[in-house]
Amino acid sequence: MSLTVPNDLLDQAVAGDVDDEAFVACVRDSLPYAWSVISELVQQRDQSGAAFADNQVPPPDEAARGQLLRCLASDAMRGAVERHFGVRLAFQNCHRVAVFDPTATEALRDFVTPRAQILNQKPELVDC
Repeated sequence: MSLTVPNDLLDQAVAGDVDDEAFVACVRDSLPYAWSVISELVQQRDQSGAAFADNQVPPPDEAARGQLLRCLASDAMRGAVERHFGVRLAFQNCHRVAVFDPTATEALRDFVTPRAQILNQKPELVDC
C-alpha cells in the first residue's frame, strides 16, 4: 500500500475534493524516508542557491527504496510534494532524487536526458 490514509482524509475523498495540505501530510506521514530525503534536498538547494541538489546515497533498505519509488512514481504524490516545496522533482535509477529550482529549466532538461541516465548507471545499481 502506498499511503496510510486517515479516516478524515478518506471521508474528504469520498465527499469530493481533497485538501492539498492534508494530502501532503498523509504523504509525509506515510513515506517518512522519502519525505526526509526530499526535504533535506530542498534545504540543501535553498542554502546553496544552486540550480538543483541531488541524492547520491542509496536507501538503507528495500522499504526505504520502495518509499522513494512510490512517492516519485505517483503523479498525485509527486505533484503535491512539488507544490508544497515550490520545486521540480526528477528521478534516476532507484534513489537519485533531484530537487530543482522551478526556473532551472536547462539543468532539469540535462538531468532527464537519456545521456544523463546512461552516465548515471553503475554495476551496483543493476538490481535496484
